[in-house]
Amino acid sequence: MVKIRIRGLTKTFKHNGIQVEVLQGVDLDIFSGETLAVVGASGVGKSTLLHILGTLERPSGGEVLWEGEEVFSLDDRRLAAFRNRKVGFVFQFHHLLPEFNALENVMIPGLIARLPQAQIREKAEAILVSVGLKERLTHRVSTLSGGEQQRVAVARALVLDPEVLLADEPTGNLDPKSGAQLQELLLNLNQERGLTSVIVTHNLELARALDRRVTLVDGKAVILQGE
Repeated sequence: MVKIRIRGLTKTFKHNGIQVEVLQGVDLDIFSGETLAVVGASGVGKSTLLHILGTLERPSGGEVLWEGEEVFSLDDRRLAAFRNRKVGFVFQFHHLLPEFNALENVMIPGLIARLPQAQIREKAEAILVSVGLKERLTHRVSTLSGGEQQRVAVARALVLDPEVLLADEPTGNLDPKSGAQLQELLLNLNQERGLTSVIVTHNLELARALDRRVTLVDGKAVILQGE
């Protein structure tokens, strides 16, 4: 089953008064439950594609259909609600709040969604335990290792049970051992939670471990592997 269908996707930015076309007609199907790597040279539009998939940015043209629904037909308020319900994000730089502990950071999406505090605390504790941080719940994130901080970021992305996990260079700021551990965690979570995961990465070992690999060249998806 196709989870997300992209057709003719374009994205144009203005840079110093010049129109720069980053994505130039991307066609791509992303299937329910799969893990998909997006690879390519720097500057070809990988992160832009991920941001559009997660509705953080609107495309300049083309279609993005989630289970047949054109999500960019929604207004900004409804799009934000859709994103909060459907998508979890993990970035290379985890963007955690250093003055808060691990549990408090993971609770934030639920508090923003105005869920009951007791409910979101229980969910946050459970997901932190599942990512191996049972003994780190009340530790300030500034005292955690890089790998532990990224696990907190993964827990935060998944605390509201999204359908799709989008990760932008999730191992890029980690040492090889921590990167390998995070890779294993992401693959296990995808299977256990029935996620669909799209991961932008320069890490070829991570890319090869995923179900399929799409390479962006000059803003187009030109190579699909693992079909």
